[in-house]
Parts: sequence; structure tokens; C-alpha cells
Amino acid sequence: MQPSRRSLSQSRPPLRSARLLDQVRERIRYCHYALRTERAYVFWIRRFILFNGRRHPRELSGPEVERFVTHLATARGAPAIWSGFAAG
Repeated sequence: MQPSRRSLSQSRPPLRSARLLDQVRERIRYCHYALRTERAYVFWIRRFILFNGRRHPRELSGPEVERFVTHLATARGAPAIWSGFAAG
């Protein structure tokens, strides 16, 4: 029998860092993700934060995420099919 999501989240050690990106790195390392995965996650989180005027992601919600993904799809010349992913 697998443990529930709740028991998994409770078994994680507390984060030591105060800074968001350091917390992301800490959690990714705890979960044993690859270094390239860690770098990719941090890269995109940083891009998201900068795109939204350096606001903390805790202050942001769905519209900001949608605006960011739409920006990526249009500004970077992504295929039109990707714009559907932005809408959810």
C-alpha cells in the first residue's frame, strides 16, 4: 500500500533557505532530480518572476501564468497549437 499524499508531504524535512530559488533547489535535490532538471526549473521560475516585475509567485495567480505562457507562445514564435495549452 502506498502512503497518501498527505503523509508524503509531512515526511519531507523543513526547508532551510529563506530565498525562493534556493528552496526550489533544496526540494529538487531532496527529491533526487537530475541537475539539468534543477537548472531548467530554476531558469523558468526566474523567467516567470522577472516577467511579472519581480513579484513573488505567491502573489501571482492564474491570469499571470496565462499571460506568461501566452507571451512565450507568441513572442518566441511557438507553434499555434501551444497557445491552446496557455488557455488550459
